[in-house]
Amino acid sequence: MTDTHRYGAALAADIEARWQDYWEQHGTYQAPNPKGDLAAPAGDDRARRPSKFIMDMFPYPSGAGLHVGHPLGYIATDVYARYLRMTGHNVLHTLGFDAFGLPAEQYAVQTGTHPRVSTEANIGTMTAQLRRLGLGHDRRRSFATIDPDYYRWTQWIFVQIFNSWYDERADRARPIPELVAEFEAGERPTPDGRPWAELTETERADVLGGYRLAYATDAPVNWCPGLGTVLANEEVTADGRSERGNFPVFKAKLRQWNMRITAYAERLLADLDALDWPEAIKLQQRNWIGRSEGARVDFAVQRPAARPGNGGETEADGAITVFTTRHDTLFGATYMVLAPEHHLIDAVLPAAWPPGTKDAWTGGYATPAEAVAAYRKQAAAKSDVERQAEAKEKTGVFTGAWAVNPVNGERLPVFIADYVLMGYGTGAIMAVPAHDQRDFEFARAFGLPMRCVVDPGEGRSTDPADWDTAFVSGEARIINSAGPEVSLDGLPVPEAKARMAAWLESAGVGRGTVNYRLRDWLFSRQRYWGEPFPVVYDENGVAHALPESMLPLELPEVEDYSPRTFDPEDADTQPETPLSRNEEWVNVTLDLGDGRGPRPFRRETNTMPNWAGSCWYELRYLDPHNAGKLVDPEIERYWMGPEETKPHGGVDLYVGGAEHAVLHLLYARFWQKVLYDLGHVSSAEPFHKLFNQGMIQAYVYRDPRGFPVPAAEVEERADGTWWHGGEQVRRELGKMGKSLKNAVTPDEICAEYGADTLRLYEMAMGPLDVSRPWDTRAVVGQFRLLQRLWRNVVDEATGECVVADEEPDEATLRAMHKAIDGVTRDFAGLRFNTAIAKITELNNHVTKQGRTPRVVAATLVRLIAPLAPHIAEELWHRLGHTDSVVHQEFPRADPAYVVDETVTCVVQVRGKVRARLEVSPAIAEEELERAALADPAVVAALGGAGVRKVIVRAPKLVNIVPA
Repeated sequence: MTDTHRYGAALAADIEARWQDYWEQHGTYQAPNPKGDLAAPAGDDRARRPSKFIMDMFPYPSGAGLHVGHPLGYIATDVYARYLRMTGHNVLHTLGFDAFGLPAEQYAVQTGTHPRVSTEANIGTMTAQLRRLGLGHDRRRSFATIDPDYYRWTQWIFVQIFNSWYDERADRARPIPELVAEFEAGERPTPDGRPWAELTETERADVLGGYRLAYATDAPVNWCPGLGTVLANEEVTADGRSERGNFPVFKAKLRQWNMRITAYAERLLADLDALDWPEAIKLQQRNWIGRSEGARVDFAVQRPAARPGNGGETEADGAITVFTTRHDTLFGATYMVLAPEHHLIDAVLPAAWPPGTKDAWTGGYATPAEAVAAYRKQAAAKSDVERQAEAKEKTGVFTGAWAVNPVNGERLPVFIADYVLMGYGTGAIMAVPAHDQRDFEFARAFGLPMRCVVDPGEGRSTDPADWDTAFVSGEARIINSAGPEVSLDGLPVPEAKARMAAWLESAGVGRGTVNYRLRDWLFSRQRYWGEPFPVVYDENGVAHALPESMLPLELPEVEDYSPRTFDPEDADTQPETPLSRNEEWVNVTLDLGDGRGPRPFRRETNTMPNWAGSCWYELRYLDPHNAGKLVDPEIERYWMGPEETKPHGGVDLYVGGAEHAVLHLLYARFWQKVLYDLGHVSSAEPFHKLFNQGMIQAYVYRDPRGFPVPAAEVEERADGTWWHGGEQVRRELGKMGKSLKNAVTPDEICAEYGADTLRLYEMAMGPLDVSRPWDTRAVVGQFRLLQRLWRNVVDEATGECVVADEEPDEATLRAMHKAIDGVTRDFAGLRFNTAIAKITELNNHVTKQGRTPRVVAATLVRLIAPLAPHIAEELWHRLGHTDSVVHQEFPRADPAYVVDETVTCVVQVRGKVRARLEVSPAIAEEELERAALADPAVVAALGGAGVRKVIVRAPKLVNIVPA
């Protein structure tokens, strides 16, 4: 016998290549839209079926290609999408590429290769690898974020956001012209009270910038010289380094574009409840948004007057606004602290230290300005985590300014200290050292007074000088808190908060409010390989969005892809972007269509972050060739519109890594809500159901120096040790990757076993949401399953179909319908490993029978088709069918055969098993009791004793208690 008809690597490769070509030629996986260029041909009713939109998180086309860990989620969504097609759904499943970003640019810096060249080559490699896996994607809908036809719409969305503001009264975004109309009509006052018509163009632009959802501002940012760009908070690790590259990150003040995501904080929180997401991801988003209720309080600021001869008198300098959740302790405030980056610091600094300033407060510097400058530089080199560390020694300097406590008129010294962050509240705190541990430690370090205003109870002094730690309680009563206008003495904390909030508002010095930890999204990057901003600046520095007719604004060619500053340890460097060196592109004359004719402008030379393109890509999948609209409304409603089971709409299933909880997922939700508010989409959320797949791990082998050695070259000896090149190595479980020399490519497995085997093995390794170790030796188990299935249908000697045209016996019918029932439920619940176990059990049953009834063979083929589509397609056609198995109806279980004919009932006497009865699953309790008592083994166990009690749990248990 030759191997021509034996299911081995060669036959698997032939089958898989043939069917992949067939599916592509016949458009097997094309999902028709209800209208437009992707509508179904005449006679095709799929667009009238229930829709299902299944998505994977956007892959980045790495130059290293795929290893076997990458396709885990892609295979899982493919299995589920195939199952849904067979259960009567029109399924949209496709994949594009998130192709802007730092890796290609860094490669360009090193080699001079244009990022597009390397990126497109990587896309070609990855596309070929994914095709080999037999993934059922609608390839007509694929794209890359670097395609100008795609990023035209990314830029268009930016323009929509730039031209919008958040109306808190309507609780939604509205177009900027509607805000302008309110200013013009006098319905909304300008900041200084002047009529809108009296403001200059620049002044109007500044006012509108305070409302726009996309705005530019000078603000403290995370500056990473090593990458030559600024980073969002979410891109900085806990130890103050860049998530990509692990470079130091410093605080710096730069003019950057921001997205006002904070306007949506409450909606982003509230709408989480209706999403079918893992609770752990919801919790991460809730914590990142960080809602807290409290009050904003204004403290008037004073500093010694700089006028010579002024005898220490003070002059007012506005107010410091703090947010506090403990406004009930305002009477206990004894000093204030500003974050080193706070914008008011320079405004309140006096020229010299006030008389009587303690030496410990000055840091040893001659003037407040010198002290503050030195301290700011010191703080900029620390991460937020370092600054907030509980055990660290508290540091700071006095600004020379004083603030006035509005509740009692006391003057409070104003410090700057790195334990206060700009990222929370207002970047300023009223310090109540008796009742906050960090304030307590700072006060002790600087000799500042403390006042107890929360009753510590009996047994503890009310003088903080006697304490070792602060007293913190949200339940005790308030003491020592009576002023001329408001008293909180004797009130429990909740009542004290309510009274103080009411007084603050009535006195005009504050109000109860809600605060969020969430900061606006820093949206500028000082890089080349990203979407250009569709923004130009006029001669007055006013930003103008480009009209739609000028989109896309394409990236120009540049000679040097690197930012000018690339010293990773130099916090004082300033960015010079690659785009800024192309003077011909930067300085242009344009007619923006505003009636003012051609004018000179300067283009924005930053680019958008790599997150921009992935904020909305689910929408482009729906209508990828639409040149006139972001997406056709009818098409969007069909695939993503709200339904009873998904009230906010969105993708039906989104699969990807949990690491994107507060980056991509939060940003995409924000963009979707803006588009929803502006009427461009019907779905208020982008992703209704989220599933986080686990990780495929691999063993890493390290030599005595700790360096990884090639895993494929390691020998395992009989004593359980591992050796490489004559050296013993140690083994540990870790990530799979090229750097750890343990990567296994899907190409290797496909060459040795076939893609169907790889698909089965990855799905059989364990629950989809659990990480698991890769073991190449175990792959053969799934290969053998396919070989047994093949032999049950095909004669390996002749290649002929050997199924029997006969009815299966009852035992086989029961095995078949139980498998159908179990696999159906497992597929619906994404439990692919247990589905494979049930298919294996049925296949083994058929193998033992020696003959395969045609109906059973057809059932087995359809059951395994979502998991192993190539062999299923081949066997389906060998069974005599001429259409694709992809669109066949999934088998349905007959309930009569799913229920066991009999079940085993355990009979216990005195807690010991004395008999096992085979009974009907529907047996009544009384009948089961009679049968148990009559069983000879039970009678013998009772030994003539009477029966005091019989506990029946039909049909599986009877417990007899003798008298």
